[in-house]
Amino acid sequence: MDLVSLMKKFQEFIEIFYLEELQNQIMHDRNFIVIDFATLSGFSPEISDKVLEEPVETIQSFELAIEQIQLSHEIKKFKIRFSNLPPSRKVLIKNVRSKHLGKLLNLEGTIRQKGDVRPQVTSAKFECPSCGNIQTIIQLDQKFSEPTKCACGRKGKFKLIDKEMIDLQGLVLEEATENLEGGEQPRRMQVVLKDDLVSPISEKKTNPGSKVKICGIVTEVPIPAKDGGKLTRFDLVFEANFVESIQEDYSEIEISEEKEQELIEISMMPDVMNKIIDSFAPGIYGHEKVKEAILLQFVGGVQKKRGDGVKNRGDIHILLIGDPGAGKSQLLKRAQVLAPKGRYVSGKGASGAGLTAAVVRDEFMKGWALEAGALVLANKGICLIDELDKMTPEDRSAMHEALEQQSVTISKANIQATLTCETTVLAAANPKFGRFDPFSNIARQIDLPPALISRFDLIFPIRDIPKPDADERLADFILNMHQENTTKEPAIDTETLKLYIIYARKTFAPELSTEALEEIKQYYLKMRNSGSKDEDGIQQAIPITARQLEAMVRLAEASAKLRYSTVVEKQDGVRATELMQYWLNNMGIDPDSGKIDIDKITSGITSTERNKIGIVRVVIDDLEKKHGKKIPYDEVLQICESKSIPKERTEEIVEKMIRKGDLYRPDRDSISKI
Repeated sequence: MDLVSLMKKFQEFIEIFYLEELQNQIMHDRNFIVIDFATLSGFSPEISDKVLEEPVETIQSFELAIEQIQLSHEIKKFKIRFSNLPPSRKVLIKNVRSKHLGKLLNLEGTIRQKGDVRPQVTSAKFECPSCGNIQTIIQLDQKFSEPTKCACGRKGKFKLIDKEMIDLQGLVLEEATENLEGGEQPRRMQVVLKDDLVSPISEKKTNPGSKVKICGIVTEVPIPAKDGGKLTRFDLVFEANFVESIQEDYSEIEISEEKEQELIEISMMPDVMNKIIDSFAPGIYGHEKVKEAILLQFVGGVQKKRGDGVKNRGDIHILLIGDPGAGKSQLLKRAQVLAPKGRYVSGKGASGAGLTAAVVRDEFMKGWALEAGALVLANKGICLIDELDKMTPEDRSAMHEALEQQSVTISKANIQATLTCETTVLAAANPKFGRFDPFSNIARQIDLPPALISRFDLIFPIRDIPKPDADERLADFILNMHQENTTKEPAIDTETLKLYIIYARKTFAPELSTEALEEIKQYYLKMRNSGSKDEDGIQQAIPITARQLEAMVRLAEASAKLRYSTVVEKQDGVRATELMQYWLNNMGIDPDSGKIDIDKITSGITSTERNKIGIVRVVIDDLEKKHGKKIPYDEVLQICESKSIPKERTEEIVEKMIRKGDLYRPDRDSISKI
């Protein structure tokens, strides 16, 4: 088919199928139209084959053809975009070969890196200083081309009078993890976006962490040699024609009216909360309270922005600490399936830069570029961190800002940036010695810094304690599951439950009712006054702080969202206080006083312990005045024992003070202050 007949055929196709849409795009000042490839293929298989095999020339001729269509508005520089390519054109990044050069393909993957938008010259006009003749040079190569001679015979420098420019942006597309096998490393492809593909509307689609499908043409780029020539080896660049989002965040996922009606009907079921909890992880036995908390975490509370510009986060962070084989990782994996934008990272395989952000060299545009880490990539989604205790302290410290302030600040190379990180975190860790010691205080067995622990709204210990009845039920559950090779059919299937959570999260922003506020307030006041008191009646232990009060508000809002309610009612307040009481009972009881003490979790030292440390310090100070620099160790132990501090506890406190550098031992029988 020659060029003229090809253009006529395409004009005919547009007039039959896309004339109204074309007029609509021009009216809204959009200089592109998206054509469904299946529609074109049905109209003319010959044209569709030409688009796939010779896309550059064919698409250019289509753009010329569109400009010749007679409409009320003049059409100039109009772009043709293709979607819905046949399945045969979907190629994995690792499988792109030289035979694909110049062909129209579909690539899928996650955007890892995004460069700046820069202008590129497409054509330039030059004037001859001798005769005034104007020449237009189309800029096709990477180097800027100028005319070599004029029709009048003049050679040399020509005056640049005008140039046409388009916007250009470079991306790095990485292979989707589900397409990898075994120990394969994900391959990457440089992608170039031009014109409307870098407009503010499409900018959101191509943010780092977005999963996209890109239709485009594979082209080769020469690699310059050190001596100024070209190498025989070429680099591959993918020139994008159209970009589609595959995995959007909660706010962008479309739900049909019929499905919406079905979800509303589910929310009206009498026992909806229990049905949702049962459907969350039917293959994991027990842990009902943990499952309930994770479901509330999925929908989250309501983010509030105050008049002074300060944001109150709505995301709920949960930490699971438990014995090996108790099902923590399985809960995390199940959460990844249900979360629309879930990222899973694990212990030693995650670094501080890999969690937050790294500054890397931008090979395409030259200079530096930001590469987002897991917490930033999971923005408006959930980040699942397994084996949190196996990470190095330096890497863990990178999470502090992301958990509370919900931002990641980078100040490296010449880049100073603050990235948004509105990410919910569900983390799992093992106790300090691999398994919980049933006779020791749980809080002492958590090998995580108190500053990090305090940022989690809920902390659940998952303990594996032998109990004949419970063990028999668990064994029957697991063995039946293996025998039948299937789990029991949940009340709500996975896909529906996923949409149920998405709809709850994106549609509802419930307001707190007076009854719910009163319920939370009364619980908070009751807990504040329930701490242990000294002989003078002065409160010593702090059972709960304002941080837990905010956490309860978030949990109550999430409970209302999960019921598809616009108001947080008393029952939501009760659910929030029950969850808070459940984890405080398991984690926050001071063994000396038997009362709940939040300091035990948030700072690692209970108020009773702190008082004992204070007594030991006073005893050491008094003995220093009496004996001088060398303080007899046995005398310290005797005086502390007379003040109701056991000998073992005093020895432990003195050892801690020596490790911290407050004391030292000049000899075996004495201690000295530094």
